[in-house]
Amino acid sequence: MKISKIATIGTLAVSIAGLSACNNMMPHETAHMKAPMHSQSMAKMNVVQVAQSNADFSLLVEAIQAAGLTGALANPNANYTIFAPTNAAFVQALQETGMTKAQLFANKPLLTKILGYHVINGDMAMYAKDVKPGNVMTLSNDTLMVTSQGNLMDENGRTTNIIKTDIAANNGVVHVIDRVLLPK
Repeated sequence: MKISKIATIGTLAVSIAGLSACNNMMPHETAHMKAPMHSQSMAKMNVVQVAQSNADFSLLVEAIQAAGLTGALANPNANYTIFAPTNAAFVQALQETGMTKAQLFANKPLLTKILGYHVINGDMAMYAKDVKPGNVMTLSNDTLMVTSQGNLMDENGRTTNIIKTDIAANNGVVHVIDRVLLPK
């Protein structure tokens, strides 16, 4: 009987030690851990890497590469606000304009202008709380309007919805939109 009690106590002690060791390997929540780990890892990426990490931005990433803007948008000293169209938005824009992806991507000046129309570079990134109604100057030196309803309106009067906001990056923030913006 004494031996079985000693064995039970020994087993219990080993189990507690094992659990304690596992607990020491787990990350401890501290005051600086406000967001989920996934968001924290995104915040360490630049805006291009954020786009590359989401399959729904594969056409946007291809366009950025075709325009030769990957390096510029990876600038660690920038404060970009990116309005990132989804793949469905790109497909819709191609249908709307009657262009193929190959035609658009081959026209580097047009592609660069369109992509620049989705970027704002300022003193600080514009999070959702900072997006106010009015006109904003884009990287392509074109005007983008934020409507009183919180939508974006391009120079052609086309509106887009912001469907997801505040995806933080180390050089800005990404907002997901459901339509490609087209400058005049």
